[in-house]
Amino acid sequence: MKQLGVLDTAFINLEHPNTPQHVGGLGIYDPSSAPGGFVRFKGVISNFERRLSKHTIFRSHLHRVPGNVDRPYWVEDANFDVEFHIRHIALPQPGDWRQLCILVARLHARPLDMTRPLWEAYIIEGLDNIPGVPKGGFAIYTKMHHSLVDGAGGSSIMSVIHDLEPDPAAVPQGPRVVTADVAPGNVYLATSSAVNNVKNSVKMLTGGIGVLRDLGKMAVGMAQKKIPIPSINSPRTRFNTPVGPYRVFEATEFSLADVKFLKDFAGVKINDVVLSVVAGGLRYYLDHHNELPDESLSVTIPLDMRTRRGMTDENNQVGSVFVELHTNVADPLERLAGIYKSSQEAKVYGENSPLVDVLRLAGVMPPALTRSLVNSYSNNHLTRHLPLGISSVVSNVAGPTFPLFSAGARMVRYYGLGLLTPGVGLFHLIFSSNGIMTMSIVGDRDSMPDPAFYRECIERSFAELLAAAKSQSNAKTADATADVKTPEVKKTAKSSTTSAGKKATATASSASASAKTTAKAPATKRPAKTSVATPVKKPVARKAKGTTTKDAKPLNAKSSSELSAKDDGNVVQINHSNS
Repeated sequence: MKQLGVLDTAFINLEHPNTPQHVGGLGIYDPSSAPGGFVRFKGVISNFERRLSKHTIFRSHLHRVPGNVDRPYWVEDANFDVEFHIRHIALPQPGDWRQLCILVARLHARPLDMTRPLWEAYIIEGLDNIPGVPKGGFAIYTKMHHSLVDGAGGSSIMSVIHDLEPDPAAVPQGPRVVTADVAPGNVYLATSSAVNNVKNSVKMLTGGIGVLRDLGKMAVGMAQKKIPIPSINSPRTRFNTPVGPYRVFEATEFSLADVKFLKDFAGVKINDVVLSVVAGGLRYYLDHHNELPDESLSVTIPLDMRTRRGMTDENNQVGSVFVELHTNVADPLERLAGIYKSSQEAKVYGENSPLVDVLRLAGVMPPALTRSLVNSYSNNHLTRHLPLGISSVVSNVAGPTFPLFSAGARMVRYYGLGLLTPGVGLFHLIFSSNGIMTMSIVGDRDSMPDPAFYRECIERSFAELLAAAKSQSNAKTADATADVKTPEVKKTAKSSTTSAGKKATATASSASASAKTTAKAPATKRPAKTSVATPVKKPVARKAKGTTTKDAKPLNAKSSSELSAKDDGNVVQINHSNS
């Protein structure tokens, strides 16, 4: 038995039917690597059960304190049933990418059963009409509550359900030990709650003093212009309306080599390239709907607070800062340079501001008070009155550089799914692994009824940025080549001219001497021979043609030309039940 940490409790307290606080992942697998080239559902279940036996957190459920006056506890479930959490389904016909996106959106919209261990997994078959999926391939969609794990610690869930080799049965296993906790009694909980409330009161008092001290230091730093002032006046968009209970899902992918080329060419970070692609996609999308503001949009990026606080026993170590996207700049390379500057300023602000982990406030106060405030905030649509205009959350997670296997099947693609908050109806999650970077989009269905068109906007933004960078790179290469050749020609011309001048002078001197010794014959001066260097034309850099990444095709059945802004394929009605 273990009591939840402050930030873990915050995600429990923020749970709402319209904004469930779980994250997800969609992996696509090739069964040809499994023993026999085939994977059975029973094999997947046994693999999950074997792996989960080593991680008690995924076999534990919440045990709330009576009256919700204190943080809840994780209690290992004596009746844990792995088959309840793993379901086997298939895509409806025709079994293409659009159908997969619809299904994942429906599954991701459903809240978890908060009385059971807070995770679910779905084995999805019938992917035969999705280009790029191996024959007989299947998908595994997993979702787990954010109180279990955050983005930076997301690699832990990857290790839970994956092996490093295709035949895990060959690895000798130790004796299996199944344990269970005894639920604490009310007397124990009441005593612990009283003690914890005193501790929390002291922590809030000392923490408040510390926050005021840090705010004072930050104010001095801002006055001395050592700490940049964050922009909090970004315009509001359609993604700042109250979030409903329905979701849409889309995804695309890019070559990681192309992303690194952009990073190296511009002298920025990979995260800046990602933000620039998102900025271009939002520009195209909002401009198509005649909603592009004149001012720059802003997004929130999560921060891994492990480097700031150090490792703790909490599952979540996450903060956040605001970054301007410079969506009011049309040129993609200028926009990338502006984003790099803004992200560096945001990093400095995040390292000095105590407000980056303000989310902890939702876990410090008693759950009874926090949940009532959250419900009032969401049910009354108070997000309409907030001055902050955060258009999206953008999270970049680096995956493993080595292959992973589940029940012997090799993972060929992985797409991460984030969560929505009451005032932000769009989430971008980027995952990179084995030379491929995927970008997944989760949005509120009312705010984004055409997710396939938005995916096109993202792909167009990346292609535009890559083409501009390659064009300038080719031009610089051509200029450098010309600069190497031109000095040699000038040196030769100068040498030839000097030599000719010396010959002319020598000829004139000889003629003058001859005139002095021979008075009868008039001196005849020969015209000096001169050598003129032929000018060399400087090669003109050719403008690079538009470039697209051939090796980064999304696993979808429609091409960009077949989709339009009116594509509402992800518009579905769902039932909020866990059946």
